Amino acid sequence: MRLVGVAGYEAAGGHAVTADALDVVTGYLRDLRDAVVRLAGLFESDEVMVTAGGSTYFDLVADVLTGGWPDGLTVRTVIRSGCYLTHDDGLYRRTSPLGRTSDGALEAALSVWAQVVSRPEPGLALLTMGRRDVSFDQDLPVPYGMSGAVTKLNDQHAYLRLDAADHAEVGDWVQFGISHPCTVFDKWPVIPVVDEQNRVVDLIRTFF
Repeated sequence: MRLVGVAGYEAAGGHAVTADALDVVTGYLRDLRDAVVRLAGLFESDEVMVTAGGSTYFDLVADVLTGGWPDGLTVRTVIRSGCYLTHDDGLYRRTSPLGRTSDGALEAALSVWAQVVSRPEPGLALLTMGRRDVSFDQDLPVPYGMSGAVTKLNDQHAYLRLDAADHAEVGDWVQFGISHPCTVFDKWPVIPVVDEQNRVVDLIRTFF
């Protein structure tokens, strides 16, 4: 084993983007930077790696952990923002620095489709999508083209509360945006890529 760098995860305390939260994250990243400087004589590599950066604060990581290192210390900064690949319709739509600074800068590229299998009562549809299929640790899935909302997930079914204008009959397919892509990647070892007509044109193998 060789000491070649320092790693951290600044979003462990949450994903708030309030001024107080950003101050806390910036302080954490400065501590991480200070750790690299303190350990400078112990690294067994010509290039020191410092890595941090979830998908909410990668702008702060770039600000704090790049440039201005002491003479003789060559540092490579690696940002680990997984959400750049797909974005989402929930957590990172609200918190991504690209979304915060430029409305519409990123567009969600990952969704899950489910079929309506039951209309057990007015205003409620049950669909073939559950906790085995879609992320739920940050937010519940968001139905496209509807004003209703998913209120609960079982292992294999979603409970979709419908507004009066929503249409969802047994057999219909409904597309859902997701929140927090990481916990979708680990459920789908192979993700289909579709074109504008929703035809599968490729497959992506995930290693999560």
